[in-house]
Amino acid sequence: MVEAARKSLLLSFRNVFETFAISWPTVVDAARNRVSKPVCDDRLEGWCRRIVYDNAGIELTVVGGENIASDSTYLVMSNHQSLYDIPVLFVVLGKKMRMITKSELFRVPIFGPAMREAGFIELDRSNRNRAIESLAVAKRKLQEGTSVWIAPEGTRSKTGQLGSFKKGGFALALETGWPVLPVTLDGTRDVLQAKGVRSVPGAKVTVTLHKVIDPKPYIEMGKKGREALMADVRKAIASAL
Repeated sequence: MVEAARKSLLLSFRNVFETFAISWPTVVDAARNRVSKPVCDDRLEGWCRRIVYDNAGIELTVVGGENIASDSTYLVMSNHQSLYDIPVLFVVLGKKMRMITKSELFRVPIFGPAMREAGFIELDRSNRNRAIESLAVAKRKLQEGTSVWIAPEGTRSKTGQLGSFKKGGFALALETGWPVLPVTLDGTRDVLQAKGVRSVPGAKVTVTLHKVIDPKPYIEMGKKGREALMADVRKAIASAL
């Protein structure tokens, strides 16, 4: 038991190292004014595959691949079970995606600045004006052909059950009319639970890609549209848990 715990802790440290290993070059590129989105995309692709397959040995199953088009851009909404949600979703949906994430992560040395330079979107829920600015940034990225991923729960679930949803992502969907892709992550908390530090190798993870939801009919519903869209996205995500 002690040996197993030591190995799982080493796996976590190994993946932290992987994360900082791709962050350093991006910070250096920024200092030299040489940050390139294609280069950042490639770094993300290598990073997520090393973590998911090489290091954690995750047995990944994807359901519903027929529901998306490889050349399309989506506003991705998923549940949030684990830090491993991030590399898993990048493996499934590709490197041309960026996440809206809490501002606290951007204050982590090296990692935070690298996220910002790579195009991840900082969300400060304590500051309404900055939150609105974040959604404007997300809108521009969608228009530029980059899928944007947001976890409506706003934080990792401690139990694996679906938590309450924040409204910001749905306001973005209704403002832009961008197609919403609901995604269910199941099993990532078996690799690393919320607030946990020990990663478990070889876990089985299933990612379900649901049918894309067109927000336009919800826009036509007026004030009730946001609540209706939230309910339907929630129903889709919950259906595979």
